[in-house]
Amino acid sequence: MLDLRAQFAAMEPEIRAAIDQVLASQQFVLGPQVEAFERELAQYCGRRAGIGVASGTDALLLGLRACGVTAGDEVIVPAFTFVATAGAVSALGARPVFADIEPDTLNVSPESVAARITPRTRAIVAVHLYGLAAQIQPLLELAAQHHLPLIEDNAQSLGATFGGRKLGSFGTLSAISFYPSKNLGAYGDAGMIVTDSEELTGHLKKLRHHGQTAPGLSIESGWNSRLDEIQAAVLRVKLRHLDAWIQKRRVLAAIYDQRFSGAVGIEPPQVPAGCEHSYYLYTVRIPGAGKDLAERRNRVARHLTERGIASAVFYPIPLHLQPLYASLGGRPGDLPVAERAAHEVLSLPIYPEMTREQVDRVAAAVVEALPG
Repeated sequence: MLDLRAQFAAMEPEIRAAIDQVLASQQFVLGPQVEAFERELAQYCGRRAGIGVASGTDALLLGLRACGVTAGDEVIVPAFTFVATAGAVSALGARPVFADIEPDTLNVSPESVAARITPRTRAIVAVHLYGLAAQIQPLLELAAQHHLPLIEDNAQSLGATFGGRKLGSFGTLSAISFYPSKNLGAYGDAGMIVTDSEELTGHLKKLRHHGQTAPGLSIESGWNSRLDEIQAAVLRVKLRHLDAWIQKRRVLAAIYDQRFSGAVGIEPPQVPAGCEHSYYLYTVRIPGAGKDLAERRNRVARHLTERGIASAVFYPIPLHLQPLYASLGGRPGDLPVAERAAHEVLSLPIYPEMTREQVDRVAAAVVEALPG
């Protein structure tokens, strides 16, 4: 799905120099590299502050806690996303409430969110899926109407825009993942929260460090969730290349789009007006038919495997049907758009170092396997 070795080969001297600088300093936790990266990433996102944490999941967890989510609360999340979005809610003892998605973008439906707001709702999480903006404006209006924080789960869409503004700059705060496969990936787990709120910034810096306000003085329960200096140093180097990498992804996505134009049985990603996709994933839909809605999609995936081409399904089971959340009573048919998407989506290889010839080869193999 991607070639991290090729990326490293292109920037190895920069990366090694950055790591060597940390080793020479012998400062490994909450040092100058983290402070600098927090400033740089916040500026990139159009935010006032960044708070580096240990992972994207922790960014969600601490962000929710800083916004006041506690045991017994409800938090509305999309059903079609990675389990970490809901898992962060569950880890606080709160209840994830699953909303359906839009059929064109596969992002959370504002109408479905609105129908699920209750007096127990404490926050709304908007996931920007695959590199594409959710319908942020109606979600902001809903959050304001009900006096709720809107948290952007921007784990997959760093660098994408809506209305000329970077995603992550709209909500109360934004949670970002630097998992190695991301467009801006660390060499291990890493994450960050970005926000404009001085109050939340101060609170989050306490929460990530055992609730401490001074050495040996803790005022509340917290976590050990600190971004490592080495990871920050690596990410600072990579950040300088991020926009160029995203532009290359867009070029490759346009080639895929052209190759699939007019093909029967495949739907390329839909990008609404005003949005710029960052193409963390290039995800098509293979519309199903009959009793086994996933069979056509699975046949294409098998065909690619036979030709030595990777593909992946993100995500095969919506969250409301995951065994983890069986106790919440979700049933097939509850969220039909998310359930259908889970049977039809297929993500194809895309990364900046891909060649046009590689994209052509993948596209040709996909078209070969489509229903005639």
